[in-house]
Amino acid sequence: MAKLAGASFPLSSRIAGAAGEAFDFGAWFEAWRGKQGVAPDAPLPTHLKVEAVDTFEALIPWEQLKDAAVQYAVDGAPLPKGGPIRLYVPHGSSECLNVKSVVVCKFIHDEEKRGEVSYGFKQTFSAEEMRLKR
Repeated sequence: MAKLAGASFPLSSRIAGAAGEAFDFGAWFEAWRGKQGVAPDAPLPTHLKVEAVDTFEALIPWEQLKDAAVQYAVDGAPLPKGGPIRLYVPHGSSECLNVKSVVVCKFIHDEEKRGEVSYGFKQTFSAEEMRLKR
């Protein structure tokens, strides 16, 4: 992901007191979208849904992702805690939108829920998820 995003930067340049290396979420998204063959003028998602290894989930309105950063390393090594990646949302409506141990990112297109924020631990699991997380 970091390679696709292009430039990395010290996380402390966006998040005071934070250490490590990060890349810009928006730059990564645009590069990823281009690689998928999505037209540059295609509508943006309304939300990003992230899921963490500990079953924490956050639904983040796209507008709040301005200046979002993805931390992927500390001193050049994978994150010692909170990895594989950690999402920081400096302009988010809640600190809970800064999600550690992110393992799934989903792009949501739902105009009816535009602007809606939610976060918390997942309460229901499919049978397949239960088999995978024994």
